[in-house]
Amino acid sequence: MKLLYFAWLREKTGVANEDASPPEHVITVADLIQWLVQRGGGYKTAFSDLSVVRVAVNQEYVALDHALAAGDEVAFFPPVTGG
Repeated sequence: MKLLYFAWLREKTGVANEDASPPEHVITVADLIQWLVQRGGGYKTAFSDLSVVRVAVNQEYVALDHALAAGDEVAFFPPVTGG
């Protein structure tokens, strides 16, 4: 699974992208976030307020209950505003 972090999420986690192999119990985006938070450090800080985090799986916006597959690309980013 490829994980991508954008804007301040990248700054807080300290990585722009990474390949991850979460455990079998990680089946949704929410599970993935909880697994990342348990890694501690910048992940815990980055995901401390999920109301300001958006997620795309395979370049499609998804909800936190979206099911994941091993080869998915998951991107985390702040809300996008227009102007």
